[in-house]
Amino acid sequence: MKLCHSTSSPNSRRVRMFIAEKGISTPLHPVNLGEKEQFSDWFKAVNPRQQVPVLVLDDDTKIAEVPAIWRYLEETHPERPWLGSDARSKALVAMWERRVELDGFAPTMEGVRNAVAGLKGRALSGPHDYEQIPELVERSKRRVANFYTDFDARLKESPFASGAEFSAADITALVTVDFATAGLKMPIPDQAHALQHWYEKVADRPSAKA
Repeated sequence: MKLCHSTSSPNSRRVRMFIAEKGISTPLHPVNLGEKEQFSDWFKAVNPRQQVPVLVLDDDTKIAEVPAIWRYLEETHPERPWLGSDARSKALVAMWERRVELDGFAPTMEGVRNAVAGLKGRALSGPHDYEQIPELVERSKRRVANFYTDFDARLKESPFASGAEFSAADITALVTVDFATAGLKMPIPDQAHALQHWYEKVADRPSAKA
């Protein structure tokens, strides 16, 4: 199998980190988003939604969407379970990963896509064009600020997002912080000590460089 990805894509990074944590060796096939290769005929055949990442299996099955790719990799490589090891932990990982995605990752993406000049007319990724709404950028920044506050509070009572162990929820959270820092110029606030401590631990994992 191979992973069609982009080094500039936060969602691709979520999958690359998961693969690295799993210890899986998977060829990476780059898609150049800067040159709009996602709109090329060859990539539309891979994913009509024109989004990365996409996992292409040996039988040519194409799996897109980060949670779906994670699920396939988790079930085919059950060692080192990053989506939980039993019913309780699986539910908690899913819950916290979803919260991080909705409260942190999604508003960061919304803010960036509505602010970057090069994304004019492409405020949402996918096969359809949407105009930017500049007024959404400030709301997105408020949402990210609230995410930092709420996630810091969570990490005051738990070493990792979903509990005592590192999980896929921490992958999404790390990518969110780095994305918000680079894309919205919103680093972790100085007063968010628990969040900063967590970030230092997670960013030091080898997978963070994937």
